[in-house]
Amino acid sequence: MFSTLSKKRLLLNLVTFGLVWNFLYVYVLVDFNIALSIAFVDSLFTHLPFVFTAFLVFITLKYYQPSKENFFYLRVWVLLLAIGNTIVIVNGLGFIYASNSEYLAFIEKSLVLRFCYQLLLGAIITLLLWLLNYLQDHGFTKDRAQESERIAKEAELYYLRQQLQPHFLFNSLNSISALAGSKPEQARKMIEQLSEFLRHTLRKDEQQLISLSDELHQLNLYLEIEKVRFGSRLKSSIICDPNCQNLLLPVLILQPLVENAIKFGLYDTLGEVEISIEVKAPSKHILQVNISNPFDPASAIKTRGTGFGLDSIKRRLYLLFANNNLVRTEIHENIFTVSVSIPQNEKL
Repeated sequence: MFSTLSKKRLLLNLVTFGLVWNFLYVYVLVDFNIALSIAFVDSLFTHLPFVFTAFLVFITLKYYQPSKENFFYLRVWVLLLAIGNTIVIVNGLGFIYASNSEYLAFIEKSLVLRFCYQLLLGAIITLLLWLLNYLQDHGFTKDRAQESERIAKEAELYYLRQQLQPHFLFNSLNSISALAGSKPEQARKMIEQLSEFLRHTLRKDEQQLISLSDELHQLNLYLEIEKVRFGSRLKSSIICDPNCQNLLLPVLILQPLVENAIKFGLYDTLGEVEISIEVKAPSKHILQVNISNPFDPASAIKTRGTGFGLDSIKRRLYLLFANNNLVRTEIHENIFTVSVSIPQNEKL
């Protein structure tokens, strides 16, 4: 949580504060008519044990973070250190200035005050060190949680993308099998197109976002394969604003939507069906794709299967953009339209 520079700055601030505090302490003693030389020695004896206390507390908190229930033991530890420091200070100063009766009397009178001073300093440094360790642990925990969330998000996105391929391969291989006996040339063409489609898919599999032009190229490969499957029944049109070519969108986000349009447009009809794809940018921050297919309301039924549905697309977009309102559906007479809005300039 703290960089090396931040730690050095913190240490420099502590040293500066310690020097200023020592001079203030000396000034107070001199104000009590204590000789300047004795005041300096007194300050040295008073604050060196405090440095030792701070070191012990630091080591303790580094390996032991007390819970709320066990915080009592830390207070006892600070109390014992304050008593020990006071004993060391009083006896040390008494030994050095044994012949100075006036100063010895001052030491005796200030005994309780010295103990309270050591206790207060010990409590302050303990609180600061505990808070510092708590913030570090909290920061590390937060970082681990964010990293875990990021890994889980990437894993789910990968899983959602990978669902596409087995489903599409299953349909394509079934079509190739059906064409192999009666129309071997079309089966061979479909195998070549499928190979090219999968090669592009594998090449882009690790990308999060790609340009619209790349995604439309991939979509055209897919449509060519489907046109071999459905023959003249399947028509498609792509209307794209030229200014949108370099805008970004999630890889392979359009193919499953077009697959749904084909499924619900062709599976319950015998005539020709045109799938319309319109791409535009209503604003510089949004890329909008509308995919429309006709259907017969009287005969339309939900096709059973393991399709890569709209819910999966919504989930992918939510994981990438944290927005649940990027996919909308609309029915106007016998036209079903799916509209997808892709935010631009987003950090994923």
